[in-house]
Amino acid sequence: MLFIFQLTLLAFIGLSLALVIGVPVLLASPEGWAQSKGLVFSGSALWMLLVFVVGALNSFVS
Repeated sequence: MLFIFQLTLLAFIGLSLALVIGVPVLLASPEGWAQSKGLVFSGSALWMLLVFVVGALNSFVS
């Protein structure tokens, strides 16, 4: 269970880093918000899902 928790936490950290770097770059691109909003919303939804999954797994690890 600890290994699954660590992998999920690593995915959460990696996605957070990707969103912190990627969202401003996507919004500053010439196509702007209109073309990349689906990608931003998908990444944000996955991020929120990972928040809850990491929280749930944390209760099993602690």
